[in-house]
Amino acid sequence: MGRPILVCGGAGFIGSHFCKMAAGRGYLPISFDNLSGGHADSVRWGPLEVGDLRDPARLDQVFSAYAPIAVVHFAGLINVGESVTRPDRYYINNVAASLNLLEAMRRAGVADILFSSTCATYGQPERLPLDESHPRNPVNPYGTTKLMVERVLEDYRDALALRPMILRYFNAAGADPEGALGERHQPETHLIPLALQAAMGLRPDFTLFGCDYPTPDGTCIRDYIHVHDLARAHLLALDRLTAGGPPLTANLGTGHGHSVRQVLDAVERITGTPVPVTFGPRRAGDPPVLVADPTLARRELGWQAEITDLDAIVAHTHAWMTKSC
Repeated sequence: MGRPILVCGGAGFIGSHFCKMAAGRGYLPISFDNLSGGHADSVRWGPLEVGDLRDPARLDQVFSAYAPIAVVHFAGLINVGESVTRPDRYYINNVAASLNLLEAMRRAGVADILFSSTCATYGQPERLPLDESHPRNPVNPYGTTKLMVERVLEDYRDALALRPMILRYFNAAGADPEGALGERHQPETHLIPLALQAAMGLRPDFTLFGCDYPTPDGTCIRDYIHVHDLARAHLLALDRLTAGGPPLTANLGTGHGHSVRQVLDAVERITGTPVPVTFGPRRAGDPPVLVADPTLARRELGWQAEITDLDAIVAHTHAWMTKSC
């Protein structure tokens, strides 16, 4: 059956890709998901336990039933804009729910946890590329809640013998290269699927927020990391933890950025269709450039991004969307 691991948010975009890869490595991924953003049909490589991290009794049931050796925590809300207008939802679902999970782990005697964090914990960059020593000053509730969980994990590590691995990643993108899984957020907020939907006629247009940034073409630059590479990094980190290796906090990114206009150009190349664009104002808190320094992950985990070609990332997303429409 494999080594049992509890994957919180295992029915979601990144969680489901990780479960597929983990099952191939000899783990049994038990997906714990309330299905508010995930999809039951994405759970195919281990059991699905429907439940909410805000429910301690349900967590205790699942820990007792499966006796997982480690926890991988992808669950939480991720919409930056919504976090500004509804911070209450983010503090409850991202912070309070994570505390419930950690207490359930303590009751079950599980020490190893891999936490899905974000570059949003850094806030406005003071230098580029961003490495792990950069100050953490988030500019929105989403980033603040992720940082709060990081700090809780650090305190639990020092005082309560928790063994956390924290992975801060940049812009997750792409889809399973084998076509089994893809991105299905409702509502969709990520750039590449939004641009593809506009090119495919699934939405009237794509809104480009800000074209006067101090970048070569005036649009924001981001570090797009393929979901396959994200899953692989999480698997390497989990292997390190379960083998008794020391905890680690590391960035996950390619180390290279692409502008919004470059993404739109790639979408047009892949689809052969122009992207209808509407221009909007800059969004508050959007830095001109966010690019990772992934040196630490390469040194400590032996990991680096493999699928770095922008056209390949867009092509995998397009193939998935074409199949699932």
